[in-house]
Amino acid sequence: QVHLVESGGGLVQPGGSLRLSCAASGSIFSTTVMGWYRQAPGKQRELVATITRAGRTMFADSVKGRFTISRDNAKNTVYLQMNSLKPEDTAIYYCNLKMIAIDYWGQGTQVTVSS
Repeated sequence: QVHLVESGGGLVQPGGSLRLSCAASGSIFSTTVMGWYRQAPGKQRELVATITRAGRTMFADSVKGRFTISRDNAKNTVYLQMNSLKPEDTAIYYCNLKMIAIDYWGQGTQVTVSS
């Protein structure tokens, strides 16, 4: 079983920054992809960014140049640094871990961008 715990969400003004963290625990094999998805009210969950164990990253076009993703393999932790936040970034952000074709999800953390 795999357990993901997110932290770092909150309320921030437009143009501000937040850093999300997600720690994974349990039976985790070496080959995993970790990442972040988000779901805004009335919308489907969408990919934000992913990172492989080797450090290869992928970003949604809407966040390129503003968000960075990183991970600490020794701690099974993934981070999402969000800069230049916009009101349209408001959503619940979910941590995701893919392992052997199985998706594991965190409980979600709310990010609200508003003045």
